[in-house]
Amino acid sequence: MTSMLGDLRRRFKYGKAVVLVSGLPRSGTSMAMKMLAAGGMETIVDNIRSADEDNPKGYFEDERVKDLAEMEDKTWLRDARGKVIKVVSSLLQYLPQDNLYKVIFMRRNLHEVLQSQAKMLERRGETSDTSDEEMVRMYESHLDKVQFQLKFREWFDVLYLDFADVVADPESAASAMNDFLGGGLDVRAMAMQVDPDLYRNRSETSTGIDRR
Repeated sequence: MTSMLGDLRRRFKYGKAVVLVSGLPRSGTSMAMKMLAAGGMETIVDNIRSADEDNPKGYFEDERVKDLAEMEDKTWLRDARGKVIKVVSSLLQYLPQDNLYKVIFMRRNLHEVLQSQAKMLERRGETSDTSDEEMVRMYESHLDKVQFQLKFREWFDVLYLDFADVVADPESAASAMNDFLGGGLDVRAMAMQVDPDLYRNRSETSTGIDRR
């Protein structure tokens, strides 16, 4: 968490925070975006990627985010101050340092993430040559690095939410989001966006692998 003094200093210099929803692909980031939109936040999306069988409620993405690693001019992110945009965990390191970022980071059991990703690949007629065991190790290492980054870089402030917990108790998750972002959101409307029927890849081996 950022220090209070550092946060106030950066707020004075850069204005409102850019709210980010982040996490691994298939970790519930689209669900979190939908909750925040229902709560009254303005979302930065371009609707190029439309809803499909994998994400029937929509992806809530902006294609510019995918180019952050190579992009030289990132000043467009200043327009996201006070709004919310989705940035997957692997791209957080490429965000410019001239903003404050309030990050809602979605965690999910890694076996469930892999199951969901495998089904998405199958629907596209694609396969992965990497074993699940190797992918779990890679994701664990990646998430450790991201957590370190979020903890020690002063321009980040983070709230961690577990996908399964959000589905089990959406109102508590919505309240946590609202408190983290300073209040003023419609918590009831946010909670109503969580559809338990979309929790389609449940793992029996969640203990110890959900990166709490």
